[in-house]
Amino acid sequence: METASSSSLSVNFPQLTEFNLSELFLSRREAVAALSASAALPFLSGGLSPAFAQTTSADAQASALLDSIAENLLRQSPESATSLGIDKGEHIALRSQLGDRSGIGQQRLAQTLRGDLARANAIDVSALSHSVRTSVEVVRSAYANALEGFMQPYGDVAVGSWRNTPYVVIQNVGAYLDTPRFLDSEHQIATRDDADAYIARLKSYPEQLDNELGRVIMARYKGLIPPDFLLDKALKQLGQSLDGARRGGGLVESIERRTREKNISGNWAEQARAIVQQQVAPALERQIAELTLQRGLAKSDPGMWARKDGDGYYAWALKASTTTTMTPDEVHQMGLEELRALQARMDPILKSLGYTKGSVGERMQALGKDPRYKFSPGDKGRAEILAFINERLRIIRSKLPQMFNTMVKGNLEVRRLPPEEEPGAPGAYGGAGSIDGSIPGKFWINLRTTELHTKFDLPDLTHHEAIPGHVWQGEYANKLPLIRTLLSFNAYSEGWALYAQQLADEFGVYDDFPAGRLGYLQGIAFRACRLVVDTGLHAKRWSRQQAVDFFVNENGSKAEEVASEVDRYCSWPGQACGYKVGHTTINRQRDKAKAALGSRFDIKAFDDAVVLGGNVPMDVLAKNVDEYIAKARG
Repeated sequence: METASSSSLSVNFPQLTEFNLSELFLSRREAVAALSASAALPFLSGGLSPAFAQTTSADAQASALLDSIAENLLRQSPESATSLGIDKGEHIALRSQLGDRSGIGQQRLAQTLRGDLARANAIDVSALSHSVRTSVEVVRSAYANALEGFMQPYGDVAVGSWRNTPYVVIQNVGAYLDTPRFLDSEHQIATRDDADAYIARLKSYPEQLDNELGRVIMARYKGLIPPDFLLDKALKQLGQSLDGARRGGGLVESIERRTREKNISGNWAEQARAIVQQQVAPALERQIAELTLQRGLAKSDPGMWARKDGDGYYAWALKASTTTTMTPDEVHQMGLEELRALQARMDPILKSLGYTKGSVGERMQALGKDPRYKFSPGDKGRAEILAFINERLRIIRSKLPQMFNTMVKGNLEVRRLPPEEEPGAPGAYGGAGSIDGSIPGKFWINLRTTELHTKFDLPDLTHHEAIPGHVWQGEYANKLPLIRTLLSFNAYSEGWALYAQQLADEFGVYDDFPAGRLGYLQGIAFRACRLVVDTGLHAKRWSRQQAVDFFVNENGSKAEEVASEVDRYCSWPGQACGYKVGHTTINRQRDKAKAALGSRFDIKAFDDAVVLGGNVPMDVLAKNVDEYIAKARG
């Protein structure tokens, strides 16, 4: 085991914060049921405020209730307030807090959702305008799905988000990854108060780690042990985090650098170093000790079928990620069919470039080895990649007025993932910035090796993660009511990002770059492969190597890239299926609109209808498109 800290660790588990045996053996179903029957939390609004009761408009009353629900959810996720740039004024206290990752914190969140779902269900939507009714339906769908997740015996539940996982700490999940990145990139430091808030959050970080640890141990007692290869990755990354903490590295350097840049006097680095070395490092050691113990118990079976209660967990995770009732067999078959259709489009382009022999996958592998499309190794290549991305962003920005009537800024910065996160991370990911624009959206690019990216596939990745994909769509969401900004659906988010890739192709960015069009088609085919691989791993008892080989052989994907991808599917069951299901659904809705409107169909108006309607489950998307069709007909 190559971890810098897996030996000579002394752990006194009973001293862990909010961790004790009564919590360990309390089942989550029992806890949620008990809490739902108990008195509401102080901040839950059980009745109507005077101002609310005096409102005569149905829309205004529903909107006020939705605002109240948003406030309750925001209190459960202080980091979201910071990321959205609203941790000020009445929300100023949230700037010094981190989310509660303890078992009790999870139960408290479930209680909040249960109470607020009852309030949302009591709204008479027949009297509402389309936009307000949509917001109510979004809350109902997100909260009902999350509460189903809390009835699972273990794991993290994404409330209106995408990262559902059975494993509280693993190679791509856990405070050891999330909190340092958040503090460095999202927690802004412009004043002394901001620096004080950073230190307050840093003081909470060891508690957050220990609270997670209590849930990891609880899951082990319930029979949940992650696959050995995931634990190996997690232990290596935790070891890197521990090394940095012992040195007083990134978390200390971040506040030291930024207070210096803003001329904020004080002993910030000394305070941060003491916390990191004396409290964070021991908490990381405790997590490493537990995962090392679990590594000795672990097996190599990658899928949820091999875990206790895994079939039930996967059924819920697949439903949550696609917002459909498709079965694993249906998803698997859909992937195979869509893959064949895409390969039929790739074949003639490959032939036109001189790649005539072998399967489409074999020819795409050969294209990937073509030196014309490679970046230089090392730091020189990393600089080339960043410059290349910025040039592709310039090109796509020039096309946006042809795609949308309603424009946003596309506030964005391209950043390399922290090196300690790169081994367990995908090739890239992105998302919008704050509501007020003070924090730009991020396109995080994995640069652990330049071999991860080529010049023919990187444009497509840029459109997916940045513009007109996740960053672009997120700015529209930021203009909606707060509850709509807080809630998202995996199938819509990722379906939109694939549709964004499609728009880039349809509006000509590859007209003089056929290899780039192949990269786009390969990217879509990659998501079709995900349907096959995710269901193969979790429902059809595929091995990890079977999953990797399918990507390489069928899609010509790079083995190094897809190894991390497959590991990601093992720790986020079902999530990978939302992409193509969402993309196919958007296109079916577009076909419906074209058939209904004929010559009156306008691509810019349709795109506006999809993106301005906000992040929604697939059934609500259909209603939004129906509304667009009705208005276009006059």
